[in-house]
Amino acid sequence: MSTPNSTKSQQWLLYCRPGFERDCLQETQASPLEASVNSGFLILQGKPRLHYDQLTFTRQLITLLAEVSELPDRDRLTPLFAAIPDTPAQFSALWLETPDTNDGKTLSGFIKRFQPLLEEKLRASGRMAEDPSLPRLHIFFPDKNRALIGTSDPRNSNTAAMGILRMKMPYEAPSRSVLKLAEAFEVFLSEDEKIQWIRPGMRAVDLGAAPGGWTWHLVSLGMQVEAVDNGPLKGVVADHPSVKHLRLDGFRYRPKHAVDWLVCDMIEQPGRVAALVADWIASGSTSRAFFNLKLPMKKRVEALNEALASIREVMDKKGFKYRLKAKQLYHDREEVTVFLARIKR
Repeated sequence: MSTPNSTKSQQWLLYCRPGFERDCLQETQASPLEASVNSGFLILQGKPRLHYDQLTFTRQLITLLAEVSELPDRDRLTPLFAAIPDTPAQFSALWLETPDTNDGKTLSGFIKRFQPLLEEKLRASGRMAEDPSLPRLHIFFPDKNRALIGTSDPRNSNTAAMGILRMKMPYEAPSRSVLKLAEAFEVFLSEDEKIQWIRPGMRAVDLGAAPGGWTWHLVSLGMQVEAVDNGPLKGVVADHPSVKHLRLDGFRYRPKHAVDWLVCDMIEQPGRVAALVADWIASGSTSRAFFNLKLPMKKRVEALNEALASIREVMDKKGFKYRLKAKQLYHDREEVTVFLARIKR
């Protein structure tokens, strides 16, 4: 059993999409202690403070406190419980987690059986409390023989176990891309913002709509949608009364009147998509947008930073108050999802 030395700089455990470890490391600018390709996690040190909302490729942010490097074949409970540090004194939740990999999935049965045993022991010792403001206790198993122990701050972390918000595929949706937009509404908007910004009768434009997954989600929220794409829509959205299909170029189209939402999932260079969306906001064609940026494999962080910087330049030049956030969602692949909204002063 080992515990990170308190005299050393802060150590962090981060989860990410397997294959994006380098990008996750690059944007943190921290020193890697462990960052294997396709592992789905990293151990870093050297940053006294990391901010989850500012990390695009990080799924979960955990303060690493201890490690059990050689779990016995029997009675894993005793060494794990002994390794949990005395501080913090209490936790709001216990999350047993694995990497989001094929090997990690084989451990799911093990942690499901083990979870109630450890939680019962924690409750009996007074370490669990019904207070959501308390840190969560994470025990992460890279494999059956090793456990990493840490905590996450509910105000500076993902609210879902393993940093994964799984969305259910709607039966009538014409494509799985619907899950990306559904997840975006959940991840980027607060409950108050959902009430304020998602109302029946609102008008939206979907650029690059075909085959209609994002359009379907907007319609399911009660919105009237202009679906812009030269390609065909499929399924129920093709003839839906709330959908107007416009076979036009998404980079040239502008509505006659401002709309409530713009969404865009076009396959195009990230800088070009960023410039398009920034122009929609700057010109008053809409006040809020979700859009995906398809990133080049070798320079993802650079391309993302350039695209976001170009948006900030446009917004700042206009003197707008705005929100701009980017996240690689669970249902994204080689892209990231961005939320841009102009905020009234």
